[in-house]
Amino acid sequence: MFFEWLKHYLPRGLYGRAALILLLPVVVVQLVVTVLFTQRHFTDVTLQMTQTVAREVRLVLDTANAAAGATAMSNAVAAKLDVLDVAFQPIMAADIPPENLRRWYDFSGLVIFDDLPRLIPEIARIDLSDGGRVDLYVQTEHGPARIGFDRRRISASNPHQLIVNMVFFGGLVTVIAFLYLRNQLRPIKRLARAAEAFGRGRHVPYTPAGATEVRAAGSAFVDMRNRIERQIEQRTLMLSGVSHDLRTPLTRMRLSLSMLEDDERAPLERDVDDMQGMLDAFLDFAKGASEGEPEPVDPRDLVSRVVEEAQRAGRDVTLLPIEGEGAGTVTLREQAIRRAIDNLISNAVRYGARAEVSLLLTDKTLRIRVEDDGPGIPQDRRAEATRPFTRLDAARNQDKGGSVGLGLAIATDIARAHGGVLRLGDSERLGGLRADIVIAR
Repeated sequence: MFFEWLKHYLPRGLYGRAALILLLPVVVVQLVVTVLFTQRHFTDVTLQMTQTVAREVRLVLDTANAAAGATAMSNAVAAKLDVLDVAFQPIMAADIPPENLRRWYDFSGLVIFDDLPRLIPEIARIDLSDGGRVDLYVQTEHGPARIGFDRRRISASNPHQLIVNMVFFGGLVTVIAFLYLRNQLRPIKRLARAAEAFGRGRHVPYTPAGATEVRAAGSAFVDMRNRIERQIEQRTLMLSGVSHDLRTPLTRMRLSLSMLEDDERAPLERDVDDMQGMLDAFLDFAKGASEGEPEPVDPRDLVSRVVEEAQRAGRDVTLLPIEGEGAGTVTLREQAIRRAIDNLISNAVRYGARAEVSLLLTDKTLRIRVEDDGPGIPQDRRAEATRPFTRLDAARNQDKGGSVGLGLAIATDIARAHGGVLRLGDSERLGGLRADIVIAR
């Protein structure tokens, strides 16, 4: 449970995680060393020096108590203890501070506050507000007095220098390590960009670089990309060649059919038209999303033109109002997306009476939706429906001629080539099939 909660606050980027890996150990080590060193060194040293000063203060108090009176205390201390370099001055009770004084960052002063009054019960208050001096307010047999001496005699000097040095050198080492690590991460970022671009149908020049493992991964990616491109090219050439070779006999058949009587020619011409439609579907499937280069396209204008062309072709299709608050263009292969939308519209009007097209554009997502009022596709067969040459006779009417089961397969390939997905569902508006092309911007 704790780790699941922690995941939401951890950086998701490679640089952020690398920085965390670098900074977290450095910060932890600095904190541990600072605490241990402060406790073991400055605290212990201050304690030892406080005990030494306590004996000197005790000697000063004994000398002051042995004096004849309040006015004679200063002279007695100065005459006998001048070698201690201690300032002694009788004061009024009103001059004693209401509480011990120190600077907020003076941590060794806490040791003095705790230990010195325990050794010298006559001490009423301790003033450490002046960083270079210690003033002790004590009670003598002749009244209150102030004892002053150098701060360096009672505690280790400049304890903050340890923290300053650790922070400075720790930050310096972290910067150097991050600069070096950035050079190691740059090839991984380049590989990620090349892989993402290839997943969206774009070819980005990439040369393996970096550490041995990164080079190996980069070389494997290049080999995979080349192999996939060769397979796509071979598939395209094969289907294009077969379709091209079949057009010639189809043309001869049309010429021969034109010699027949009308009652004999009509059904045969329909068969030839169906065969021609199948060949066109093969060519569209062979082209896939490889036609054209990715370029900025206004999806609103694109969908509107596709719907208008479908309406001119006699299809009962309606364009719904645009949804979403997104603006601008989306990088697409325009001809491929046009083909995908047209295939979805053709399927919709083939298996239903009418179709509706809607567009949702946000800052992160482009969604093109086509709905129909046909029989739809059962949920357990939707994945099968997107495979090439699949015909779901039980679900959709396949008797309307010319279908070879490539419409959804072509749309699926085009969506994937743009880094998106084709989702099939039930239309709540029309009761038939809902097909969504969803592409990340």
